[in-house]
Amino acid sequence: MRGFGDRVFRWQLTAAGVTVLAIMAAVGIFLLLRATAALRVTGFSFLTTAQWQPDVHHFGIAAVLTGTLLIALVAVAVSFPLALGTALFISDVAPRGLRRTLVAMVDLMAAVPSVVYGLWGLFFLQTHVIGLSRWLSQWLGWIPFLHVDGAQPGEPLASSSVYTASTFVAGLVVALMVAPIQCSVMREVFAQAPVGEREGAYALGATRWGVIRSVVLPYGRGGMIGGTMLGLGRALGETIAVYLIISPVFTIQPHILQTGANSVSSLIALHYGDASDFGMSALMAAGLALFLLTLAVNFTASSVVARSRSGAQSEA
Repeated sequence: MRGFGDRVFRWQLTAAGVTVLAIMAAVGIFLLLRATAALRVTGFSFLTTAQWQPDVHHFGIAAVLTGTLLIALVAVAVSFPLALGTALFISDVAPRGLRRTLVAMVDLMAAVPSVVYGLWGLFFLQTHVIGLSRWLSQWLGWIPFLHVDGAQPGEPLASSSVYTASTFVAGLVVALMVAPIQCSVMREVFAQAPVGEREGAYALGATRWGVIRSVVLPYGRGGMIGGTMLGLGRALGETIAVYLIISPVFTIQPHILQTGANSVSSLIALHYGDASDFGMSALMAAGLALFLLTLAVNFTASSVVARSRSGAQSEA
């Protein structure tokens, strides 16, 4: 039989879980009620319309939702290898003294306010990344999403304004914001890889990379997936940094190197102050769509992690 302390602990955990679910349900219900007026007017076209003119009842999230996904995908594509390499270096390569310093630095990066990242990206990173954008456009412009309309990459005196305020720049900034979170999750999982399996691999003649490949990475697969999806959820909802960098456009813009981008969160931040009652309902509908998208990402991540539990198997 369970003791009294065990029963109390179980009740506390159950109450905490129910409270979290109740808060999530309350947020969803609130957004749905506030968005009802706008959704009744637009119906399904809310998902297919790119323009945002709620005062004339012509609005939708096709453009901003596409921009949100593109910024988040660029961010994850950059942050995943950065976080993975940093986590492996801290957990398996760095000396013990340096390891503590690196952990503190990564945690400090996660604590930096998003507005600081946004200002840094706007005034520093954007200027220095234009050359990379031009190079990618010149040599890889045949790939549709790397093509830039109106670009003259072979002309050294051509205007660089076509590469500024782009999805690529915003994605790089968001990548640096979510990488510390991903790195922390991966690092904690990698550090828990069984010592016996590590020593067994070394005893069989494995190199350090062999131990990482055959023991650490298989054991940490669930943590890698979970950390990546956690970063993706953060990237989808990032507001201030993206708002400061992008130049909002209300067309579906798949060219990530080209100026002009948008996101649901920056749309809400841009129009919240001057929105009419109906415009506020439209913004709540956009927020509801982002809320549901984030939930879908998190539930997908949970199901994937559940099927690839860390430590379930290794190749050692």
